[in-house]
Amino acid sequence: MPDFPLKDHVPPAEETPDQKLEGRYSPVALIRVLLVTLLVALLLKTFVIEAYRIPSGSMENTLLVGDFLFVNKLAYGIKTPRVIPLTSIMMPSRTILSYRNVERGDVIVFDIPSFPTTDDQSISPSYIKRCIGLPGDTVALRNSQVFVNGRELVNPPHARLEREQSRPHSFRPLPMYPPGSGFRPGYYGPVVVPKRGDVIAIDIHSIAQWKSLIEHEGHAVTVTDYGVSIDNQPAQSYTIARSYFFVLGDNRPNSLDSRFWGFVPEDNIIGEALLVYWSWNVDERASNLLEKLSTIRWARVGSFI
Repeated sequence: MPDFPLKDHVPPAEETPDQKLEGRYSPVALIRVLLVTLLVALLLKTFVIEAYRIPSGSMENTLLVGDFLFVNKLAYGIKTPRVIPLTSIMMPSRTILSYRNVERGDVIVFDIPSFPTTDDQSISPSYIKRCIGLPGDTVALRNSQVFVNGRELVNPPHARLEREQSRPHSFRPLPMYPPGSGFRPGYYGPVVVPKRGDVIAIDIHSIAQWKSLIEHEGHAVTVTDYGVSIDNQPAQSYTIARSYFFVLGDNRPNSLDSRFWGFVPEDNIIGEALLVYWSWNVDERASNLLEKLSTIRWARVGSFI
């Protein structure tokens, strides 16, 4: 057999450290890392966890003005986004998978479908309150003490129940819910929290209590001297399509809650308050960085709710 000369094997040249570094931090690689990071952050914010700031004292002393907290958006299930990503445009949110129900005593974050003190009714503000009444519960307050289904409810450990001599500047006097009930903040109810499947009687006198709820469930309500029509059909009753919750602030005398604007629809619940990741006293004036750092409430940082 003829001999075929073998070519000398030349191993590929190894990349120098500078070449490796240049490839790892090339513009294309950096853009790829940035896009992946933004996508992960967007997914986490949309479906898993979101940061909120406490703007008012309605949950004192459980939560204080100046607290920054994380909200667990997976606490009760997986939901579709309530805001179009990267915009402030609201859209209906629906539950994809539910694996846990809201429990009495949970501190929840939710959107109010129609809030009477907002100038822009197209934007539904997010609020944080404590769930007091579950679907089907009967809720009443007597001298600011809560009773659920006739039984006195144990107050939260840090709740403020005393009567205030003056309300905060942001608090506007509002009529109680339902309209014309004659209820007062400390002497409220009893009211029954609606649940899915309940059949309610409606007429021109009672429709004021249910009109916003029925419209929130996607129906048109017309009231005339002759009666009530739903979707242009005369109606004397209505079957509730969703379940609702009754919420209160832990600072009972200074909280705008279900006593003023009604029940929270289950689809409006964003999640459960998880922990305080940062907190400082916004009432203390600070003229420089050192003074600002002195307002940090270290004892609250990292505390679970």
